[in-house]
Amino acid sequence: MSTLAHTMMTAARSADSGLTSPGELDRYPYAEAPAVDRVGIPAWDGGDPELGRVGRRAAGSRGRGLHGQLVQQLGQMIVSGDLGADRPLVPEEIGQRFEVSRTVVRESLRVLEAKGLVSARPNVGTRVRPVSDWNLLDPDIIEWRAFGPQRDDQRRELSELRWTIEPLAARLAAGHGREDVQQRLGDMVEIMGHAMAQGDALTFSRADSEFHSLLIQVAGNRMLEHLSGIVSAALQVSGSPVTGCDRPNETSLGHHGRICDALAAGDGTAAEAAMRQLLTVHPEVERVVPAPREH
Repeated sequence: MSTLAHTMMTAARSADSGLTSPGELDRYPYAEAPAVDRVGIPAWDGGDPELGRVGRRAAGSRGRGLHGQLVQQLGQMIVSGDLGADRPLVPEEIGQRFEVSRTVVRESLRVLEAKGLVSARPNVGTRVRPVSDWNLLDPDIIEWRAFGPQRDDQRRELSELRWTIEPLAARLAAGHGREDVQQRLGDMVEIMGHAMAQGDALTFSRADSEFHSLLIQVAGNRMLEHLSGIVSAALQVSGSPVTGCDRPNETSLGHHGRICDALAAGDGTAAEAAMRQLLTVHPEVERVVPAPREH
């Protein structure tokens, strides 16, 4: 096993046991537990005096500070529909319910405004914006939608978007011939193989995420590179529809290997075709999101 593979697999096992060093998880993002395992988010209108404390316990499990926890909680409530469009958000009320300072509330609302979820206007206050105004390509919104009522639509849309982005990126990357990048992609495939042999799905998913992000970044198209975060977010959310990336198996590993071989040979057509095969949706979920047809 290569040094890189050993390091990455050790980091994954440490993360699973809560022993990672600060910053380690940021290097290798991973999928969170399914929504059914999460603490439910009470509706804002319920008047539940425990709302703030429940919210802080749920968000606190993610290792975020108060500011990040409040962004997470309010964002989930907006995306889930608990806080509907044009709903006024009163900072004082939010601070009382979530037991946080006015500064934390103000900064959190600014973050949500930057994501298009809320708007603040003089003499009107802060209100929830309609879905049409949201930045649906924001990684946080992708995650919140993927674990909310819109999960099926979100995962279908992500699969369709990946089908558009990644085959093109694979074709373009084949023309660059950077040996350092090809070596790194090969390392990721090696790590995925070792992880699969050991039943280590966490390391497999981390190496998979880095493989796809790196491939987009080396395509030489800055607009595509800007979308690499979307692909990473798509790989981090679990559940159907299921593509070749979502199941650690020999077929998935083989497709990744063929992409590497095509890149090494400078064969853009073969790289594109291998990526399309990898992203094809499995037959058992074809009714949820059919594999896109080639024209």
